[in-house]
Amino acid sequence: MKQLTVLQKDALVELLNIAFGRAAASLSKLTGHRVQLEVPQITMCQIDELSDYLRPVVTEGVASVHQIFSGSVVGDAFMILDGKSAAILKELLTNEPAMPLEIDASAREVVTEVGNILLNACLGTFGNILKVQVSFSVPHLSLESLEGVIGSVNVGREGLRYALIIHAAFRLRGSSLTGYVVIVLSVGSIDRLLRAVDQWELEQH
Repeated sequence: MKQLTVLQKDALVELLNIAFGRAAASLSKLTGHRVQLEVPQITMCQIDELSDYLRPVVTEGVASVHQIFSGSVVGDAFMILDGKSAAILKELLTNEPAMPLEIDASAREVVTEVGNILLNACLGTFGNILKVQVSFSVPHLSLESLEGVIGSVNVGREGLRYALIIHAAFRLRGSSLTGYVVIVLSVGSIDRLLRAVDQWELEQH
């Protein structure tokens, strides 16, 4: 089983913080509120271990924004929020009350837009800094169980083997909440990505 080296993990955190900085700037401009986004932690696991990592931290019933991407690296990217976090995010970004905590049409719109901005920033940063060509599909929002989300990765997508799990800390208007960005890659794609990360890290020193 592949493991991230300390240098690879540090480089990925640095790259993703650049991506999250861009996403936060876009969200701040869009909403008129200062939004901060941080990458406190990144983990890599095999796809069949993904639910074991996420189940303890994501409650049943999640809002996920899903994009398929292709190019030099191929895979699936998700932003995952539990229902409570999705409703709070909507309240913080729109000033509309989140009680009762439910994912209404307004929350769906907000979560889809946040997911679109965040995933595009991550995949775009990989593309720009790592010189890896990436194109991606229109984002798709789904509301289902965590197992349902993970199951959708496996359906009809042979060769997807590894998942990068990125903890995303949102801070705005004195509140904080955590979401997760999950990038699922084949063995070949993870190898290409990590080689590019190694090269980028070398060029920084």
